[in-house]
Amino acid sequence: MSVKVEKLEHNMAKLTVEVSAEKLEAAIEKAYQKEKNKITIPGFRKGKAPRKMIEKMYGAEIFYEDAANALIPEAYSEAYDESGEDIVSTPKIEVVQLKAGQPFIFTAEVALKPEVSLGKYKGVKVDKIDTVVTDEEVDKAVNDEAERNARSISVTDRAVKDGDNIILNFEGFVDGVAFEGGKGENYPLTIGSHQFIEGFEEQLIGKNINEACDVNVTFPEDYQAADLAGKPAVFKCEVLEIKEKQLPEIDDEFASEVSEFDTLAEYKADVKKNLEEKKASDARNAKEDAVIDAIIEDAAMDIPEAMVDTTKRQMIEEFAQRIQSQGISFDQYMQFTGMTADKLLEQVAPQAERRIKSRLVLEAVAKAENLTATEEDFEAEVNEMAENYKMEAADIKTNLGEEGKKQLMEEIAVKKAVDFVVDNAKEK
Repeated sequence: MSVKVEKLEHNMAKLTVEVSAEKLEAAIEKAYQKEKNKITIPGFRKGKAPRKMIEKMYGAEIFYEDAANALIPEAYSEAYDESGEDIVSTPKIEVVQLKAGQPFIFTAEVALKPEVSLGKYKGVKVDKIDTVVTDEEVDKAVNDEAERNARSISVTDRAVKDGDNIILNFEGFVDGVAFEGGKGENYPLTIGSHQFIEGFEEQLIGKNINEACDVNVTFPEDYQAADLAGKPAVFKCEVLEIKEKQLPEIDDEFASEVSEFDTLAEYKADVKKNLEEKKASDARNAKEDAVIDAIIEDAAMDIPEAMVDTTKRQMIEEFAQRIQSQGISFDQYMQFTGMTADKLLEQVAPQAERRIKSRLVLEAVAKAENLTATEEDFEAEVNEMAENYKMEAADIKTNLGEEGKKQLMEEIAVKKAVDFVVDNAKEK
């Protein structure tokens, strides 16, 4: 295999990858062996027709696509390593030559990590953030704890009101026909949570238990299911159960139940201490963000769009994993919120661009200040990971491997760069 690199504008590059004719022939033969049992040729039992006979009847290209799909991942991976370039996007693949007996040639258009020209990064001026905790903030935190410890009481003598937790049966119809994904049974819903399409929850207020009702909504024009977008729908609903919160009295007894303290005064003092620690941490994070934003503003870099696109999709995958860990599938989230893939990509674009720029300027600061990770840093990070994940440090190292260790060392260097620019910043 061979690879040629052609540098393009805006930190893009085209890799031209050539795979030997022998490897292409092996891939075509493998595709034939895999698919031959599905192909019928008159005069031959299924699976027994010679490859040449199949190619003569259906065309020589019949196995080309499968062969290419089998070759490209491994060939691109080798080309990635052989190119020596710092590639930061998924490749855009285009087949150039695919013919039996000749080398298989394809191109991969990719983004390369941009060079950064740093401006001012030492002594950046940022606003000072107030970290004083007020009595009102303490009271709010205590009240929030009371909310979390509220009892859920079943209600049978009144209708649904805002804030209630209800159990609901529903089925959606468009033009009198039930649509896929529009039915739910024994579904828990908090009125006012805006979990459903706008206007849905409000129409349940005032409904009684076991009272059948129609909820009329209109799907957004940009709704992710194209067959429902912009259409009016009727949901046949029935409230099965109503529950309301009953808050506890905020007194010494409450304090002893929710904390290790015997009195409300002691509990509030501890709440204040925790709030002060959180405010200090939040202030540090806000200062960090402000300093990095200022450094980005004063730096110059040409971010390729393909790099942004790749980061946007990574962020959406991360988001999907987070909501799935909460028991909600990504498809359900998209349906209930009326979100579309294009809209979601548009929403995360500014965050994706900032994530890229932040990383690039911090790596540039680390390089400029010769901030690197030592073996001691690596050992400390591994030990912390082992403690957090309840694993042996040796197992963490095995799982990381050499590539994982390299990435972790890079992360440590970036953290050092963050500490450097924040510690050298000046508060106005």
